[in-house]
Amino acid sequence: IGSLIPSAAPLVGMLMLGNLFKESGVVSRLVDTAQNAMMNIITIFLGISVGATTKADKVINKEFLLVMLLGVAAFSLGTASGVLLGKLMNKLSGGKINPLIGSAGVSAVPMAARISQKEGAREDPTNFLLMHAMGPNVAGVIGSAVAAGVLLSVFG
Repeated sequence: IGSLIPSAAPLVGMLMLGNLFKESGVVSRLVDTAQNAMMNIITIFLGISVGATTKADKVINKEFLLVMLLGVAAFSLGTASGVLLGKLMNKLSGGKINPLIGSAGVSAVPMAARISQKEGAREDPTNFLLMHAMGPNVAGVIGSAVAAGVLLSVFG
């Protein structure tokens, strides 16, 4: 458990601090900076650091392209399956479950949950889906970790 706390700290900080900034409504400049300029700067530095240490023969090959295509397919199928299951749950519950929470089932934390919230609020401004969408969002992370563990144990 000692190694879990340092590993989980950035995720908890990101979820709590980012949502605190966004939902408090009193630090709009910080929210704008964190969503736009800061994210762009971090993305640029990450791209430069990874790009500077990567050799072309390790990236420009058939196996890398296959992994990228599998990733796109997995993300697309995961999102589509979540939306379809959300719609099924909506039908079975008599309309009590908002099908948008299914779209947050991918492990893109917390952006997928925020998109569900934003789209739900666009349709009905009284919709507050963020916390409901975070459940399947975090479950997607856990599911991804379990799936990776199974794949590693099967294929070594």
